[in-house]
Amino acid sequence: MARVLIVPCGARGEALARGLIEDGFAVRATTRRPERLAAIRQTGAEAVLADPDRIGTLMDALAGVSVLCWLAGNAQGPQDKVEALHDERLRMLFEKVVDTPVRGVVYEAAGSLDPALFARGRAVAQEASSTWALPVRILTADPREHSVWLQEARTAVGDVLSLLRDTPPGATPSRVGPD
Repeated sequence: MARVLIVPCGARGEALARGLIEDGFAVRATTRRPERLAAIRQTGAEAVLADPDRIGTLMDALAGVSVLCWLAGNAQGPQDKVEALHDERLRMLFEKVVDTPVRGVVYEAAGSLDPALFARGRAVAQEASSTWALPVRILTADPREHSVWLQEARTAVGDVLSLLRDTPPGATPSRVGPD
C-alpha cells in the first residue's frame, strides 16, 4: 500500500486524507500546531508535528512515503515566509526529497495567494522534475470549489503512482503533468 504525506494538513488536507484513505492509501499528514493533531487523527491519517517552513522537521515524516502533497495554496503568515513556501522552501524540499523514498510530488498551484507565487512554484517543480526525473502533478483547481479541488487532488496522487507503476525499470517516468 502506498503512503501519501500531506504538507500542511488544514481542512482541505483533512478532506484529501479521508478521500485517499477511501482510495486505499495510507496517509500521513502534518501540522505545525499541536492542537491540530487530534483533528488529523480523526481522519484516519497518521498525524505528525512538522513545519513546512523548516524542511528539516519534515524529514522523519518522509520515511516510507511514495507521494508528497505540498498544499500551500492558501498559506497564511508573514509575506516572506508564505513566498518561501513556493520558492526557497519548495526548492529545498525537492533537494531533500531526492534522498528519501518519495517518488512523486503533487504541488498546489492555486488558492488565495498571488498568482506570481504559483508561477514561481511551478518553475521550481518543473526544474526539480527535470533534474531528478521526479513525476510532479500540478493542482490548478480553485480550492473554493471544494469538490472539484478534492477530485483533482485525488486523481493527481493516483496519476503519480500510475506513472511509477507503468514505467519500465531503468526508464524515466513522465514528468510534470497536466495543469
